Amino acid sequence: MSLIYNIGLLAGIQPEGVLRVEGAAQGETGMLRNAWLRIEDGRIADFGTGPRKGDIDACGGMVIPGFCDSHTHIVYAGSRDGEFLDKINGLSYEEIAARGGGILNSADLLHQTPERELYRQSMVRVKEMMKKGTVALEIKSGYGLNPEDELKMLRVIRRIRETVPATVKSTFLGAHAIGRGYTHEAYVQAVIDMIPAAAEYADFVDVFCDEGFFTVDDTDRILSAAQHLLTPKIHANELAVSGGVQVGVKHQALSVDHLERTTDAEIEALKGTWTMPTMLPGSSFFLGLPYGRAKDYIKAGLGVALASDYNPGSSPCGDMRFVMAQGCIKMRLTPVEAFNAVTLNSAYAMGVSTEYGSITRGKRAALILTEPGWDLTKLAYQYQTPFIRKVLF
Repeated sequence: MSLIYNIGLLAGIQPEGVLRVEGAAQGETGMLRNAWLRIEDGRIADFGTGPRKGDIDACGGMVIPGFCDSHTHIVYAGSRDGEFLDKINGLSYEEIAARGGGILNSADLLHQTPERELYRQSMVRVKEMMKKGTVALEIKSGYGLNPEDELKMLRVIRRIRETVPATVKSTFLGAHAIGRGYTHEAYVQAVIDMIPAAAEYADFVDVFCDEGFFTVDDTDRILSAAQHLLTPKIHANELAVSGGVQVGVKHQALSVDHLERTTDAEIEALKGTWTMPTMLPGSSFFLGLPYGRAKDYIKAGLGVALASDYNPGSSPCGDMRFVMAQGCIKMRLTPVEAFNAVTLNSAYAMGVSTEYGSITRGKRAALILTEPGWDLTKLAYQYQTPFIRKVLF
């Protein structure tokens, strides 16, 4: 047992059984000042206010649940900084992909990289994210684009899961782009054929359902083949209004991610479902895309999650505090709305909100202890000032 005492602000409190927040509730969270929190067997046993003595002195700092990042691509090889120069010189994401860059570039680099070296490079990024307060993360395949290399990625993700104290969820994203040497139809069938082997490693299946990548019909076929084996998550509406949200809802996807392009039809399709709209402001920032209409989703009674999309081509950053800040600065979320989006709702979007994402009795004590003087508004406002004193897993 351990007890954190002298907590200036304990934030992110939710009652037991609350697995996501939607609508007006996204702008609410419980807070206690001059608080304490008791941990037993790695879980939150109790908390309250008033003077206590324990073994962890918070020194007047804030204690919050650790960040949960429900959408990353951090198992990759090398770098795509050459494409960064292409973007500066005016090429679009689609133009770079059409020239053989983008995802196919990463696939070529990954194919040439031994599995042990791929693990080493990926662990650098995982440790960076944990240092910045991420306690649970999802990692996708999708830079293999053939059976051998997709499984190589999934094995690396499994090894990361077995190595680090953070919780790691794995997603099979064979349908990230058309693999080299395949026709479109042949590759869709190849992805379908990969599903049983991928299911030995992965928790989720994902499809890049967007203009120039995979169609609604492709997505429907792949998710139908994965039924009863893997829970769906969807890339949708990054480059165009693609129909990905609707096909995701049809297959009861846990989340539909990106949503830079959206209409009222997508909002209506998501009402009353268990699917979490997940927006990735890092991609909007890096690619110059529109930011998702998070405020409209919340006004319509939906919840919104935010995730980093950490990847080498469109969002090379896994700092969830920066993601929260973008939610406030660019998407006009309140600090509490953005905070819930990077904790409880993002935990929900990767299926771990029974264990993570809030200060709730019985949940894991995966916490961020800050330096003195911080609150949720300051966390987004001073988004580059160091604030973490300690991360508990």
